[in-house]
Amino acid sequence: MALSRVYLLRAALWGSAITSDPFVSRRLQLGCSGLVLGAPRSSKLHLSPKADVKSMISYVVTKTKVINEKYHRFLDRNFPRFYVLYTIFTKGLRMLWADAKKARRIKANMLKHNIKFHQLSYREMEHLRQFRRDVIKCLFLGIVSIPPFANYLVFLLMYLFPRQLLIRHFWTPKQQTDFLDIYHAVRKQSHPEILTCLERTIPVISDAGLRWHLTELCSKAQRGTQPAVNDILVLRECFSNHPLGMNHLQALQLKVLSRAMLLTPHLPPFLLRSRLKNHTTVIHQLDKALAKLGIGELTSQEVKSACYLRGLNSTHIAEDRCRTWLGEWLQISCSLKEAELSLLLHNVVLFSTNYTGTRHLSEPWSGWHCPTVM
Repeated sequence: MALSRVYLLRAALWGSAITSDPFVSRRLQLGCSGLVLGAPRSSKLHLSPKADVKSMISYVVTKTKVINEKYHRFLDRNFPRFYVLYTIFTKGLRMLWADAKKARRIKANMLKHNIKFHQLSYREMEHLRQFRRDVIKCLFLGIVSIPPFANYLVFLLMYLFPRQLLIRHFWTPKQQTDFLDIYHAVRKQSHPEILTCLERTIPVISDAGLRWHLTELCSKAQRGTQPAVNDILVLRECFSNHPLGMNHLQALQLKVLSRAMLLTPHLPPFLLRSRLKNHTTVIHQLDKALAKLGIGELTSQEVKSACYLRGLNSTHIAEDRCRTWLGEWLQISCSLKEAELSLLLHNVVLFSTNYTGTRHLSEPWSGWHCPTVM
């Protein structure tokens, strides 16, 4: 009993000593109320400045998407034809921007690791090649749009001449098929001229065996027969020196071969020769990279694009036939040396003109005249 009184006295003394300071007393009261009842909370959540900015950006983005969807529905409902063009144009811009970023990334990697073009993978090489051609085709529109208010003229030209001025990203699916057929018809017009020029070089070839093989090859092409791989490779020596070597081709041959490769023929002969050399070298490098990758790794669209680049109109040919043709092409290309690339250039015509009936036998063989090579 006495001990309990002592404890009560000590507690009273300590309590009076602590509570004599009002600040400490207030802190103790707050602490006790917090422990018992829980700390008071504000009815509103106060965010930091960064959180406020993020929430504002999120709100603006959400509202923009809603407005954009309403705008698309309005165009689709009231202006369906314009909406189709608008959709293709916006998608084309996004695809072109993605291609530009990928090309920049590949170029940066080449500079960083000191990699040459022919050391890239097949898909990287093909992407750079195609993107370079797309940029060159867009240059005209960029130059025309420089003067003030010329952008209205640019839109009109794009609408009137989509094949000539726009790249594939801005074509409709139907336009892609139609335009590829038109381009192939353009290069197909040069096939008779090229074969006639080959016939006229036969008497100039000194080797009797090569003369016979080239005569047979031209006869097969005229009869509509697809040549075999060995029929092409046996003529390697003929296309590495005079008269069919790359450095021995005449001006008219350079012009018709440029049309067969969808290159402009309206240039001086030395520029035509240089462009044909560069174009054929790139195809040869692509073939080596593709052989390393394997045709089986390509998608259906990649197979058809590869065949079309090498002279075959693959838009109307089944995928398995395209893969077979491409495999035979790689056998020829990978067997050629740099000095024999003229054969690869002529192979665009020799190996594609009669594949799966791409040239009808009823078509008249035009008698183009090519001067005899001396």
